Amino acid sequence: MRLLYVLLLLVSIACHAQAPYADPNYAKPTSGYGADGPHPVASVSFPNVNFLGRDVEVYYPGDATGPVPTIFYSHAYGGNLSVNIRGMLEFVAKKGYAIVFVPYQTSNLVSVPDRYANLLQGFRRAARRYPTLLDTTRVGFLGHSFGGAASFANGRRCFLDNNWGRNGRFIYSLAPWYFYNLTPAELASFPADVKVLVEIFNDDVTNDHRMAIDAFRNIPIAAAEKDFLLVRSDTLPNHVYTADHVLPNNAAAFDALDYYAYYRLLDALCDYTFTGSPAGKNVALGHGSAAQVTMPKGLKPLISWANPPVRFPESTYEFACGNALNPRQTFCPSAVLATQPPQLKSAFLQAYPNPASTTLTVVGAVAGQPVHVFDSVGRLALTATDASQPLPVGTLPAGLYYLTAGGQRLRFQRQ
Repeated sequence: MRLLYVLLLLVSIACHAQAPYADPNYAKPTSGYGADGPHPVASVSFPNVNFLGRDVEVYYPGDATGPVPTIFYSHAYGGNLSVNIRGMLEFVAKKGYAIVFVPYQTSNLVSVPDRYANLLQGFRRAARRYPTLLDTTRVGFLGHSFGGAASFANGRRCFLDNNWGRNGRFIYSLAPWYFYNLTPAELASFPADVKVLVEIFNDDVTNDHRMAIDAFRNIPIAAAEKDFLLVRSDTLPNHVYTADHVLPNNAAAFDALDYYAYYRLLDALCDYTFTGSPAGKNVALGHGSAAQVTMPKGLKPLISWANPPVRFPESTYEFACGNALNPRQTFCPSAVLATQPPQLKSAFLQAYPNPASTTLTVVGAVAGQPVHVFDSVGRLALTATDASQPLPVGTLPAGLYYLTAGGQRLRFQRQ
């Protein structure tokens, strides 16, 4: 099926984008929200009966003396290796929380509802298995892409069927895909005390922003307890900050966008949800507050919307909201801001030969798109004005490089 092929290709790109933190302009936060916590990281795992060979994993603070607030994470399609998001899993544990990672299958023989059930069963088994470690009275459901949508349906089930989160609960959804197992009536029947944060990426050409807008507009949570954020790309002289679909799915945070536009907000949302911290609310659900939207000096601030607009035509995206695959296609807002120019659509990037010796050909880039090549520590190594033309990489020293074009990035090796 073309759908499965494209999604698997997406995940391949996400996995190839792995890199250590290598921002030449901004250090990681050293205090406050987004800074690494003081706790040692520990983990346990147990067999995943729905996906043999891919265990359910739980990361938690190694010095915990009792149950701690718990996040249930739903990964992107095909991202069923925890190494893909190890940086985020460890960040959560260092801050004093537990996080449950449940891999799900992407075989053609497994349906979308089956994948949702795989996640849900894994979350519930983890809770039953580790009651002295996981505090299900204080929970969050976090997910990206396929998992960003699944977090709504599965979170609702656990809130209502299991009474999880009665002392604090949230949903944090990043660039969600199509919403399954969630009828209009079910979306309208969430507990009123759920905190909701939805985040999209301006240069995401994979998932139509309308899906995120649909869920945000129709979930019946008080305006004060939900927020909608846009992360924008930016370019500084020696680094390109790309807010695309891959942004929150690196093995380790790659640059300032990961820490300041993702980890920082997650940290604050946990603090507000689990302790009632006003400072946490002002950052995570600040509705445009300076503490929420301000990025490191020189980077474009985040944009917060109480009523998020539709910015680009559906043709921008690989998975348009109005596609027949979308169970909620009739809820897709159709208006486009007249002031926003249409965005060029790119196919998923590929490059060959890889490893390369003299030239590298990029497939999937739109003619005229600029291309930037960075070395393994994030230094700009090469620029070109047209990514559709072969890149002369013969003068680059041998090693690992990262290429960005059209809001996407991939990894290649110079031999």
